[in-house]
Amino acid sequence: MTLFTLVLVLAWERLFKLGEHWQLDHRLEVVFQRLHRVSLAQTLLLTLAWMGGMWGMLWLVQGMFFGMVTLLLWIIIGLLCIGAGIERQHYHAYLQAVRQGDSHASDQMAEELALIHGLPIDCSEALRLRALQNALLWINFRYYLAPIFWFVVCGTYGPIALAGYACLRAYQTWLARHLTPLDRSHSGIDLLLNWLDWLPVRVAGVGYALLGHGEKALPAWFASLGDRHSSSYQVLTRLAQFSLARDPHSDPLQTPRAAVALASQVTVTLVVVVALLTIYGMLL
Repeated sequence: MTLFTLVLVLAWERLFKLGEHWQLDHRLEVVFQRLHRVSLAQTLLLTLAWMGGMWGMLWLVQGMFFGMVTLLLWIIIGLLCIGAGIERQHYHAYLQAVRQGDSHASDQMAEELALIHGLPIDCSEALRLRALQNALLWINFRYYLAPIFWFVVCGTYGPIALAGYACLRAYQTWLARHLTPLDRSHSGIDLLLNWLDWLPVRVAGVGYALLGHGEKALPAWFASLGDRHSSSYQVLTRLAQFSLARDPHSDPLQTPRAAVALASQVTVTLVVVVALLTIYGMLL
């Protein structure tokens, strides 16, 4: 059921998820706005309560109509948690602004895409475009690769793990947009997600090392296995940049496109690997 759900969710997301309507980040904003304090305990309680609610809902419908209601809930949870509808809109708005020569609009969209880690200031255009590439690579990881990883790895508990991860991701985005960096630090959200991202980043890193220009990426991936000091963001973007080393970093159109193309290849490869492993398991 995991593979069937995943294929349906990705197909629907690609064709119809073009905004915030089917994005959990948007749906949870009303909850985040009611929180009066920010702390690690509150973050953990919020996430566990959300996951508990998902578990309770799935438990209540277990076996109804020969499992069709459970399948429907799996699909709905997947649609809400996998995919970056509004971020895709921001990306296309950035490309359109660059084509039109609107530097103000393109800078605004670039800053929106790099909301979590930001863009450098007072630097060369090449460094700024590289940072934009990193932001796009991270968006692909956070909205596709990591959710797919937890959905598949956790098996029958996949929707619950997926919902928990998406809740933390949504909370981090909301904090970055509405509160101060100090508040975000007090919430512990970055630390929690960095722990959760450790293994998915290494799995995604294999794809970047093998699909890109991997002369340096593959040795860097092996080195990342023992790296306990670099953040997951640094590990992923470092590996991806090795794979993108031969691509241009000076064209405001082609530079982000190169990152998105590589990220899409890695995502498709991950889905194909999941499909092959599922079919092999069924054959056995």
